[in-house]
Amino acid sequence: MIVLIAIMLTGVATGLLLRNRRIPWISATITSLVWLLLFLLGLEAGANDAVIHGALSLGWQAIVLSLAATLGSAVAACILWKYITGKKSKR
Repeated sequence: MIVLIAIMLTGVATGLLLRNRRIPWISATITSLVWLLLFLLGLEAGANDAVIHGALSLGWQAIVLSLAATLGSAVAACILWKYITGKKSKR
């Protein structure tokens, strides 16, 4: 746990040092790594029998709840983004 916190603090410190520099490839790299982490999380969950059997036994209520939570988070993020930036989205 301490190693994870140290890695995170190192990233924060590096970000503070480089905040005035423009690094054009960093956004694409971060996006790619987030997608990779999500894929690996899904791979790990799919390989775990307890997770699969638990998901099947919960049924439609768990699916509805998770979809509602995801949709609610997306709507809240969009509203917050509009409030912070004062801009309308392109869609």
